[in-house]
Amino acid sequence: MRISGPVLDAPDVTALTRFYERLLGWEVEEFAGPRPGHPPGDGWSRLRPADGSTKIEIQFEEHYVRPVWPGAPGAPGMQMHLDIWVDDVAGGVAWATACGATEAEHQPANRDLSRLRIMLDPAGHPFCLWS
Repeated sequence: MRISGPVLDAPDVTALTRFYERLLGWEVEEFAGPRPGHPPGDGWSRLRPADGSTKIEIQFEEHYVRPVWPGAPGAPGMQMHLDIWVDDVAGGVAWATACGATEAEHQPANRDLSRLRIMLDPAGHPFCLWS
């Protein structure tokens, strides 16, 4: 067995697909939706890098609730996150922000911010930029 990559839930598959396509420079390998009679954000997609080594899939979740970072009692917390290696964290933050991400308000106090930043994608999924 091997893990091929994560599947992210989203309220708008197209928007989140376009975000990761731009952020990572990956190709959209497959895209479907919205299905007739479903909301405009409905659908499913799969993105892969050119070498095909991994993938990210994005699927519609009708009852999607944006996760909260850091976790808080009674709020939907992060279930998992993506770690994305960058050569330059500050440059990665600038690029991610230009693509539509936001820097998380909370950053771990015991971490070197020049080597790790927590970001949020447009659907609120946390991801780390690190070097």
